[in-house]
Amino acid sequence: MKRKTGLIKRFIQDFYLVIILVFLYAPIATMMVLSFNSSKSRTQWGGFTLRWYQDLFASSTIMTALYNTLLIAFLSSLIAAVIGTAAAIAINSMNRGPRSLLMGITNIPMLNADIVTGISLMLAFIAFRISLGFQTILISHITFNIPYVILSVMPKLKQTDKSTYEAAMDLGATPVYAFFKVIFPDILPGVLSGFLLAFTMSLDDFIITHFTKGAGINTLSTLIYSEVRRGIRPSMYALSTIIFIAVLVLLLLTNFAPKRKYNRRTTT
Repeated sequence: MKRKTGLIKRFIQDFYLVIILVFLYAPIATMMVLSFNSSKSRTQWGGFTLRWYQDLFASSTIMTALYNTLLIAFLSSLIAAVIGTAAAIAINSMNRGPRSLLMGITNIPMLNADIVTGISLMLAFIAFRISLGFQTILISHITFNIPYVILSVMPKLKQTDKSTYEAAMDLGATPVYAFFKVIFPDILPGVLSGFLLAFTMSLDDFIITHFTKGAGINTLSTLIYSEVRRGIRPSMYALSTIIFIAVLVLLLLTNFAPKRKYNRRTTT
């Protein structure tokens, strides 16, 4: 009786997991199938084709938007990683009261609505007479990415041993040398996770980019939004499919590469 009850419980759990996965990935699978559909119809299969992938790489508008998106995401996440790491180190060295206050302030931009952040940044740029364009998008993305880096680095800083840093200083190391040789290797996973999180958030952002971009510049999100009224081109399905596959391959590499290294070490 207990075995039968356990099998039923396990079946319900597996079925529930399958339902969740179907809801998550069925739209993505549909988009991938449509990227190979020769017909522009979303309900009728017209045969297999690679035409939309050819149109994708032949479209200068889409390629320019993709270039802007990747460049802004990379630069903003890199600069935010540097500023956020320095800010996390400064906050971690403070007393409990000021540290708690600054951490609370750091959480406000993450809890704040994107539309409020976008409008406030746009008004700030207009007030300082900064013309909207590439530079304003970059500054905006750096601004909302910094809190993600700080919150990623702070737990690693709390796990570091300060006595090791002080011992390196006692042995004659300069503060900068001791930081990069002792502290930085310990917080590097947090810095990398903050960088990747900031890159993802910047890549996915639309609202803040929409309010802070100028005329003549587009990212993928703003380009897709501008095409919604006229109808999204199937080449966008192809682009989304390529991005999804690239992210999937990256996740597989990052998850399985450490295990392979660990297995090699244990076997040797």
